[in-house]
Amino acid sequence: MFVRKTLLAALCATALLPLSAAYAADSQQFPSEQGSITATPVAKGLDHPWALAFLPDQQGFLVTELPGHLRFVSPDGKLSAPLKGVPQVWAKGQGGLLDVVLSPDFKQDRLVYLSYAEGGGEGGKAGTAVGRGRLAADLGGLEDFKVILRQEPKLSTGNHFGSRLAFDRDGYLFVTLGENNDRPTAQDLDKLQGKVVRIYPDGRVPDDNPFVGQPGVRPEIWSYGQRNPQGLALNPWSGTIWENEHGPRGGDEVNIIERGKNYGWPLATHGINYSLLPIPEAKGKTAEGTVAPHHVWEKSPGISGMAFYDGDRFKAWQHNLFIGALVSQELIRLQFEGDKVVHEERLLGELKARIRDVRQGPDGFLYVLTDEDDGVLYRVGLNQD
Repeated sequence: MFVRKTLLAALCATALLPLSAAYAADSQQFPSEQGSITATPVAKGLDHPWALAFLPDQQGFLVTELPGHLRFVSPDGKLSAPLKGVPQVWAKGQGGLLDVVLSPDFKQDRLVYLSYAEGGGEGGKAGTAVGRGRLAADLGGLEDFKVILRQEPKLSTGNHFGSRLAFDRDGYLFVTLGENNDRPTAQDLDKLQGKVVRIYPDGRVPDDNPFVGQPGVRPEIWSYGQRNPQGLALNPWSGTIWENEHGPRGGDEVNIIERGKNYGWPLATHGINYSLLPIPEAKGKTAEGTVAPHHVWEKSPGISGMAFYDGDRFKAWQHNLFIGALVSQELIRLQFEGDKVVHEERLLGELKARIRDVRQGPDGFLYVLTDEDDGVLYRVGLNQD
């Protein structure tokens, strides 16, 4: 039976990650429905940061920067030089170095997983790739980096790469892949555009994937009909995989990803083209044989990274989902009854910054990245009575 330990046990410490006094002095307080929120800079000077991961035992953070750098950030906010051993990325448009996650067995194997835009396609086009390397003991680089997944064919001229990574409870790796702004490919099962795929950590395809053995179908596919999925997270209570994705002009979605299901794009959408014309392939907001969004925004916030909150530090946030928003420049909090969204709150709009990623830290705080030339890693907490 293929079972792997989760990283959560290794990250269960509740002590605060230390912050430099200079950055702590820059803390800002903002209103919220549940008490004021404090946002404290942990690190500044990041070049369009895209994702972060927490090293165990309060060692600090790994942060990806879109132009192609992986940085170590010390607990007190010092940035390393770019780590060595990181693959060359195709840094154009929305392409570059994207997500970063640690192996569920990181304390034993020290493996770091990266997703990124990779060139080499016909006509100079690019696609998403995923690889892994071993973090050196001195934190100076990745060793023996190997590609484990390539999006084929490569069709992007600079748009819609996805791409988020998440491990489920059984240690399978899920990867979101954008449709490269080539809408019909999201419905083509011989391509990896507009898909969520499920693989073993070394890139092998599980025999029980839904399309294994079908002629002309990519066996990595777990679900399809996705547009540009930039959020992915394991629901810690149900064990289900949740995804979010950009709609076109309107129609950003949150979906609960199920085996073999079609999530509709471009046959079903709540959005229209940026030209204000309808999506040519769309049959309406719903289409036969497709799964309707679990939650949808008619006006797009431009959603990105997301994280469920299951920490003990802030009781009012328990069982909430937090999602970064690029266009509306906010942190979105979704509140549930069961799996049903019953309330939404917009936070941190006063920062006036594109929020690219959000993660729950081992200390129970939220950590967010702002996608700017001078990007910031913030620690976010709720001040409760």
